[in-house]
Amino acid sequence: MPALVRLYIRHSLIGFAIAIAFVAMLLGADVAGLRGLIFGSSMGWLALVMLVLFNGFLFAGVQFGIAVMRMGEIPHDDPGGKRLRESGTRLRESLTPPPEPIPAAEEPRR
Repeated sequence: MPALVRLYIRHSLIGFAIAIAFVAMLLGADVAGLRGLIFGSSMGWLALVMLVLFNGFLFAGVQFGIAVMRMGEIPHDDPGGKRLRESGTRLRESLTPPPEPIPAAEEPRR
């Protein structure tokens, strides 16, 4: 499985776990009488499922976004592609020379 897919699945599961803990804290603290509404209704299970699901989507997205943004901060020992790998060391940026500007030919004004 590709590393990015594993990263997405792992952090999405972490986000859903955070959402379950968040909903449990909401119900435990009985915020705005939510516990009484959910457990006092015959369709309360649907409200509970929707609360966990939508908070799970939110927290999973945030968790994955944070993981992706932190990828730039983590030093990587492996440079990536197999064709350009140099015996376990980082790729040198000097493999390709920096681009040089090409002067544009002046066109006569009309």
